[in-house]
Amino acid sequence: MRIKRLEDYKNTIKISRMRTVKEAATEIKQIDSNTAMTEWRIRELALSGILPRVQAGKKLLINLDTLFEYLENPTAEKFQPKLNNANNGIRPIY
Repeated sequence: MRIKRLEDYKNTIKISRMRTVKEAATEIKQIDSNTAMTEWRIRELALSGILPRVQAGKKLLINLDTLFEYLENPTAEKFQPKLNNANNGIRPIY
């Protein structure tokens, strides 16, 4: 199946709304001007592995929809940190 028009292409693929940490914080601030969510906290969530991220050079890109999903339900299973249980959290010393 060949896509002939741009409109057909737009209807077949859903592109993620990827934002830098600063842009994500700005979007949240536009929705809720009294939010306590800061750039620092968003960056911390991404670097800790709680939020998935894409490294683009020095920038961290975050899926805006995933961030909103996290803010809606931060205790969801998919947002729990992944622990290496191979050694029950204890690192062997050699």
